[in-house]
Amino acid sequence: MTDGDAGPRYVVVTGGVMSGVGKGLTTASLGKILQQYGYSTTAVKIDPYINYDAGTLRPTEHGEVWVTDDGGEIDQDLGNYERFLGLDLPRSNNLTTGQIYSTVIERERRGEYLGQTVQPIPHITDEITRRLREAADGYDVALIEVGGTVGDYENEIFLFAIKALARDLGEDRFVHVLITYLPVPPHVGEMKTKPTQQAIRMLSEHGIFPDFIVCRSEQGIDEVRKRKIQVGANVPIDHIISEPDMQTVYDIPLALEQEQMGVKVMRKLGLQVRRQPDWNHWEQLVRRSREPGQRLNVAMVGKYVEIGDFQLTDSYISVNQSLMHAGVADDCGVTITWIDGRRFEAGDLPLAALEDYDGVVVPGAFGSGGAEGVIAAIAYARQHGVPFLGLCYGLQLAVIEYARNVIGLHEATSEEFCAESDWQVVCAQETQRSVLQERRFGGSMRLGAYAAVLKRDTRTLSLYERSGRLEEDAVRIRQLLANPDQAFRVGQVMLDRDRVVLERHRHRYEISSRFVEVLEDEGLVFSGFHRRVDGTRLMEFIELPDHPFFLATQAHPEFKSRMDNPAPLFLGFVEAALARFRQRGSQA
Repeated sequence: MTDGDAGPRYVVVTGGVMSGVGKGLTTASLGKILQQYGYSTTAVKIDPYINYDAGTLRPTEHGEVWVTDDGGEIDQDLGNYERFLGLDLPRSNNLTTGQIYSTVIERERRGEYLGQTVQPIPHITDEITRRLREAADGYDVALIEVGGTVGDYENEIFLFAIKALARDLGEDRFVHVLITYLPVPPHVGEMKTKPTQQAIRMLSEHGIFPDFIVCRSEQGIDEVRKRKIQVGANVPIDHIISEPDMQTVYDIPLALEQEQMGVKVMRKLGLQVRRQPDWNHWEQLVRRSREPGQRLNVAMVGKYVEIGDFQLTDSYISVNQSLMHAGVADDCGVTITWIDGRRFEAGDLPLAALEDYDGVVVPGAFGSGGAEGVIAAIAYARQHGVPFLGLCYGLQLAVIEYARNVIGLHEATSEEFCAESDWQVVCAQETQRSVLQERRFGGSMRLGAYAAVLKRDTRTLSLYERSGRLEEDAVRIRQLLANPDQAFRVGQVMLDRDRVVLERHRHRYEISSRFVEVLEDEGLVFSGFHRRVDGTRLMEFIELPDHPFFLATQAHPEFKSRMDNPAPLFLGFVEAALARFRQRGSQA
């Protein structure tokens, strides 16, 4: 195999039969594999919905909203890409129909098309291909995941654009991967290939013929089924890849490697093996995730858990993954029990049930529904020494709880819950007031990476120092300061003196400066803050020094956690939960 001409290659991943079968994870895994063979990779997610971004989508229906460093509110698949590839991807790596049409219409209004009749072809397709080429620039291979399935009407324009891009750049630069689901109907007891054959036919109607077919199923696909698909798809049988359900998502690259998919993709793209993969460290991490030395039980007390008769943990998938990452580092598994805060409010579940857990996590959310139940759970964790980690909304509710039950401000609340209260210990940021009044909700929160100065002699600082993150973030902070459009994310810091960390954010409300001093006087430690360019301080971290582990952040550190590099706060939380587990075991 040879590298051929200079310029990026493209691996296009489409889905057939049904959505939600793991296109994003397979895309991320392919990128990971190609990295192991010595190639730089990036990934792009195409979402065909008309929404401009994922920020206004309901998490119980669409899953978690991923936030990028540069403030994008993105489909959760970008989180999979970042976790597997070890990259901080920009918001431009997510394309939606809303973004594409908005850009083209704005150009038309400015007269940039010089009197042309603006049409889906070529103007919309040209904008799509422009963005794809821009995202791929500087990388050896760009993986492009097309959301939904090939039969979705809204995907047609994107598939047309991809076909046009392949025509312009050369078909030899493209590999098409179709990920399809093979059901086993219980009343039949046989794996059925007909839906996959239909998906192949629908994809071919767009002039795209899959080079590889990845077969998702509960169990591995046998040779009989492979040959049926081979006949219908005219694809070499060794390009029909079995991808059954696995114990963890991090098994997927290893499973695809067993089928030599990386080498086969490179051969199709005319690429040579630059280095031999070394999976030893990854295999060790996966093995520890499968076979932990002990197992912790953690209560996740939140809001976006139930929809109808089902629980959708995708609302908090990054928190889930971050707990796994921290557990692997300590050779322990973390079993999560998802608890809707409204169960405590309604009395369906007694607060004393939290005593059975090794720790409590309160993740991000919005609105007052279920908040009182979550506040009660935080109070229980604080009063009974149960390790507690609060994220964004979790920090805000922890401050409200402390103000009510320790300081005696019984009317303490959030402006989000009660706009008329005089006891808003949590209030809207000044920069958000006009946004809320004018109801300009899309893409208008405090989004992306922001710097926080950490207070010395705190647990928060200790956790970040131990992880090495401060040194890593100092490099990124200098890059931001050199960019006039991004320097506001750093605010006022003195790198030669301050201990500074960068974490991603997604919120409209903050701790009111009116109450910071009284909260500090009564023992609550604000262990980190962001100092804006105008000198305003936004509280970023809190902790209780005399508690086994009581720590919360206004940020979302789960967006920076990786399998081989756990988020520091999650690592500290799991260590405290493990200590509680061992202490309770010794007392049993």
